Amino acid sequence: MNITLIAGARPNFMKIAPIVHAIHKEQANGANIQYRLVHTGQHYDKALSETFFEELSIPRPDANLEVGSGSQAVQTAHIMMRFEEELLSNPTDAVVVVGDINSTMACSIVAKKLNTQLVHVEAGIRSFDLTMPEEINRMVTDALADHFFTTSHVANNNLLKAGIEKTRIHFVGNTMIDTLMANSSKFRKPGIWDQLHLTEKNFLVLTLHRPSNVDDIPTLQDLITEISVSAGKLPVIFPVHPRTANNLKNLKVKAATIYPIQPLGYLEFMYLVKNAKAVITDSGGIQEETTVLGIPCITLRKNSERPETISEGTNELLPDIRQLGELMQKLFNDTWKKGKIPELWDGKTSERIVKILYTFING
Repeated sequence: MNITLIAGARPNFMKIAPIVHAIHKEQANGANIQYRLVHTGQHYDKALSETFFEELSIPRPDANLEVGSGSQAVQTAHIMMRFEEELLSNPTDAVVVVGDINSTMACSIVAKKLNTQLVHVEAGIRSFDLTMPEEINRMVTDALADHFFTTSHVANNNLLKAGIEKTRIHFVGNTMIDTLMANSSKFRKPGIWDQLHLTEKNFLVLTLHRPSNVDDIPTLQDLITEISVSAGKLPVIFPVHPRTANNLKNLKVKAATIYPIQPLGYLEFMYLVKNAKAVITDSGGIQEETTVLGIPCITLRKNSERPETISEGTNELLPDIRQLGELMQKLFNDTWKKGKIPELWDGKTSERIVKILYTFING
């Protein structure tokens, strides 16, 4: 069995890493499984891409398409052109894509046009918000995939409602949580910890990267101001995504308690998350990680494609930044919901994926 694994950006690496490790485990047990790891180069910042291969013990990619930045259309086009060359030169039994970034969709289209089986890991999640680029990527990928590995019963139902046969849907859990559990003992303090004399549960972590939050300077200004006011004296550690960096420089009012820092590697970032009093974010994956770690999470969005982190976990949506103070009071009063870990988020998802892959590809 030969498979091609696609990674293109930070969340992809965390979802691909445990699949690679599960393949190695099956190989050691005598299974005839070979893989080719393709990095599209969608994220080109070292802290957002190459560092993750080192930290998560993933072998260097067999190919780096080096597409870099660009508009949605330009980036997608470059990925498709370069991945077509890659796949024609290196045919495979199946292409495995993860998540919902441009690389996911672009490689999916190429795979199907070259009559290659397509497998989507983290299939079926939906925000039902077509203003999100990721939602378009999810819908296109799931319209093309042959097999679907899902993280929740909600995702299963989304696929069933879309007419996908039940036999092609595999509820396996969450590979990102595999990575979290496998590396929790390796989390390490970033430099900012000692610089600011941080202590456990006495700071907040902030991440922002969605266009709706960071592309408009007045909107970003309102977010930063409200977060600073609501946090009180708590320092807010803000690893700044490259997308956000330029606009952050143009803010008229700087928040004294918010500390912008360079992007962190996975192990340092997760050390901050694990020890934070809460996380304020617009990310998808962080909603899942905080739920498993039991850390309160405030998601600055009108919707979530991961509703189980709200119904079962520690996540709360905040569609209006002016209501942040109300949620922060729950945090300061220690009345935040406790939450629980969703079904099959047990650190063994990738093992299940590889066994199922081996079964259906080998017939």
